[in-house]
Amino acid sequence: MAYRTALITGASSGIGEAIARALPPSTNLLLTGRDRTRLQALADELASNARKVEFEAADLASETALERLAAWAEPHEPDLLVNNAGFGRFGKALAPATPAQSDEAIVKVNILAPVALTRALAPGMLERARANGHRAGLIYVASTLAFFPMPYLATYAASKHFLRAYVEALADELRHEPMDLLALCPGVTRTAWLERANMPLPRFARIDEPEAVARVALDAIGRRPVQLVGSQGHLAACLARFLPRRFVTAAMGRMAESWG
Repeated sequence: MAYRTALITGASSGIGEAIARALPPSTNLLLTGRDRTRLQALADELASNARKVEFEAADLASETALERLAAWAEPHEPDLLVNNAGFGRFGKALAPATPAQSDEAIVKVNILAPVALTRALAPGMLERARANGHRAGLIYVASTLAFFPMPYLATYAASKHFLRAYVEALADELRHEPMDLLALCPGVTRTAWLERANMPLPRFARIDEPEAVARVALDAIGRRPVQLVGSQGHLAACLARFLPRRFVTAAMGRMAESWG
C-alpha cells in the first residue's frame, strides 16, 4: 500500500521509528514524540529530495498538545495515521508506589490520544480518499495483552483491550469506505518501553525486533483488522480464547509474579 503522507506518534524510538524507516522513500513523514533531539536526528536522516520529513514534539497526555498536533498535521493532508505512542507500568495497580497519575497518563496516551487524533484527522483522510480514488490507513499499536487481562500490567493491558475493540468496530463501520484499519498486536519487543515500564524481562519470552514488527504492520494493513506478531502471540490468543477466563487471568498473574 502506497501512502503519500504518514503521521506517526511515538516516532522517536522503537516501533514508531521502525515504521518511519520501513515506509517507502516516496512517503512524506510527520513525526511526533516527546524527544525533540531524537526526532530532529531521525528527520535529518530520512529527509531526501523525494521526501519531506517534518516533526513536532508533543506530550500526548496533554489535551492542549493533542489539539496543537492535529492542527499542525491536518494541512499536510496525511493519508496514514500510525497511533504508536503508548506506555505502561509494571506493578500492582493499587500499590502505594504506583501513583494514580501514572494510570491516568496511561489512559490518556494509550486511549484518549488515539481516539482524539482519529476524530480530528480521519474525516479529512476519508474525504480525500473518496475524492482521489486512493485508500487511507489507520494503524493502532496494541499488544498481545489485548486478548486477556494481565495482572501487574492491569491498566496497560486494559488500554490495549480498548484499542483492539475500537479498531474492530471502526473497521466494520467503514467496511464500504476507502479506509483500512489495523490493530497491531506485538509481543515482547526490544524497545525502550521495557525500561520505562520498570518491566522485568519475561523468562522464556521471544523478543522481537522493532524492524520485524514494522514490516508485519505494513504488510497486514488492508488485509485484516487485527494482526498478531509472532508465534507466541498467536498461541497466547488461542489459549485466552478457549480456556476459562478466570484460569487465564490467574495463570498470567502467577507468571508475572515470577518475573518480579
